[in-house]
Amino acid sequence: MTKRFNQPSAQRLSAVAVAAVLAALAGAASAQPAVPAPLPGYAVSSDGRVVLSGFGQCVRAGHWVPANAVDPCDRVARADVPPPAPVAVAPEPKLEPAPAPIAVAPPEPPRPVIQKLTLSADVLFDFGKAELKDSGKARLDQLASEIKDAQVDEIVAVGHADRIASEDYNQKLSEARAQSVKDYMAGKVANPNRVTAQGKGESQPVTGDDCKKMGAERGSNKKLVACLQPDRRVEIEVLGSRQVAGGAPAAGTGATTAPAGSGSSITR
Repeated sequence: MTKRFNQPSAQRLSAVAVAAVLAALAGAASAQPAVPAPLPGYAVSSDGRVVLSGFGQCVRAGHWVPANAVDPCDRVARADVPPPAPVAVAPEPKLEPAPAPIAVAPPEPPRPVIQKLTLSADVLFDFGKAELKDSGKARLDQLASEIKDAQVDEIVAVGHADRIASEDYNQKLSEARAQSVKDYMAGKVANPNRVTAQGKGESQPVTGDDCKKMGAERGSNKKLVACLQPDRRVEIEVLGSRQVAGGAPAAGTGATTAPAGSGSSITR
């Protein structure tokens, strides 16, 4: 026998079920957090809030594009930004103590000069030669006698030439003449090793501009050769000390110049 339900009872059950579903949906909706509006791309209710679906999701509008995605409606990917690396701090510079000043030795005082003289080449040598003449030996003997009572530290002989002839020739001639003076004076002093010689060639003339524009630069030009005579010389410097009355050392007599030799020949 089939039981029949009367129609009013069935309608009441349907109404109750619908009400329960609506209540559940309303409860789910109320459980979701309200999303503030406006959010571009999402449906908005009359009260200005974003419309949520029965599952608590934001309802997208028809013009929604991915660029409209926003939390909490749609998850937005975020790049993980690493924390900034620590900045290395340079250590404080260590101050080194200032170096101790270097002791500078005081310059040596100039050695005392007993005697300094310049001998003309025509007193010492023949033309173009480096062998001492008798007149030259006599003048050196006189010098040796003058310094016999002195404490001689060094005797320096420096030869010079004029500008006539080549530079190489004049250099060699000045060296040879200084060496001749050295060899002779070495036999007149107690310590021959204290006598030295050097040649300056034509590098240190003393005539300056006095002999310019005097014709050809050659030995046959007697006028020029005579003018350049002061450049042809040997300078001798005697270093040391000399005792005077009372036992105190004294300096030498200073610079002197030997007179030029007599005769018509001009040497260089």
